[in-house]
This record gives sequence, C-alpha cells and structure tokens, in this order.
Amino acid sequence: MGAGRIIQTPDCVAEGAAWLAAQDPRFATALELTGPLPLRRKPDGFAQLLSAIVSQQVSVASANAIWTRLKAAKLTGPRKILWASDEDLRAAGLSRQKIRYARALAEARIDFKALRDVPTADVIAELTQVSGIGIWTAEIYAMFSLGHADVFAPGDLALQESARLLFDLPERPKERALREMAQAWSPWRSVAARLLWAYYHVAKDREGIR
Repeated sequence: MGAGRIIQTPDCVAEGAAWLAAQDPRFATALELTGPLPLRRKPDGFAQLLSAIVSQQVSVASANAIWTRLKAAKLTGPRKILWASDEDLRAAGLSRQKIRYARALAEARIDFKALRDVPTADVIAELTQVSGIGIWTAEIYAMFSLGHADVFAPGDLALQESARLLFDLPERPKERALREMAQAWSPWRSVAARLLWAYYHVAKDREGIR
C-alpha cells in the first residue's frame, strides 16, 4: 500500500473541491465565496520540518526572522545542526527547548525519500517519534510537503472554528469530533482542509476581525 492519491497540480485541488461541493451543499456555498483553492505544495525534507519546529509558539514574524538567521548561518541541514554549538544555535534565535528538538530531528536520520511512498499513517508514526514533532506538524507535512490528498489536521484551531461557522455548530468541535466529521470528506480530506482554511478567512473578514 503506497501513499495513495497525491495532489500535484491545481487541477487535483479543483477535482477534490468539485467532489466535496457535490457531496455537501455547504461546501458548495463555501467554494462560491472562496473561489479556486490554492495548491499550497511545499518541498519535503529536513529543512521543512526544522522550519515547523522554529515556528512553534512564536509569531510568524519571529519565525521568519529566526529562519532567515539560520539560513544565513547555513544551519538548515542535519549535519550542520549536529556540528553546531548550542551558542551558534542560540545566536540564530533558537530557545534551549528548540535546540533540543532540532538536534533530535537531526539525530533521527529520517529517510525523507522513503516517506514519499508510504501511507499517511506511516508518515505520521515515523515523524511523531521525533521529540518536538506532534501529530499536527506531521499531518501538515503529509498534506503540503508530500501532497497526500486524504489527510486532515483536526487539531488545527482555524479548521475547528471554520467547521463551526460553515456547519453552524453550537460550539467549536474538539479534535476528536472534527476527526470523525472529516471521515465523510474522504478521499479528499486535504482539499476539505484547504477549503475550510480559505472559508475561515472569508468568514472572519465578513464578521470583521474582533
């Protein structure tokens, strides 16, 4: 069993969006408001996961600044992370905890090429063994770096809030409830995620950001 359907082009996203709109009129309504959904493919590999670790619990601006410093110091590969001193990594903006996570990722020696051909569950199992990588980060990696068509990230607060708005739920669904809801959107759960994120921005703009 391989990775299943891979999203490679905007046409794949459009196919998934059309399928979702045919399944549920609320998705059709959301799609009318959002317009065509973005491809949002990213590279795979070590740097992408290191970047995800850098982004944890800091603002986008802070994460970008730290990542720029890491790139300038050529500290975005596993060997460089292992060779660097704590002082080098701290100078780039990494906290003590993130230095530990970065080293754990480098020491894990993940075979990133092999991850391209395995099912989502195996990708998540492999990545979450690494200290500092949780289920959300692993699901986002499978979705955008590997292009898996049928993965969802129900722990994402924006997805939870968007589902509450679109499906007119009494409260924001918890991770487990949203994971169950998302089963109905298989085999295009990652397109459902793209649509819910896009709808979240539209809905929040219409409400006015509070």
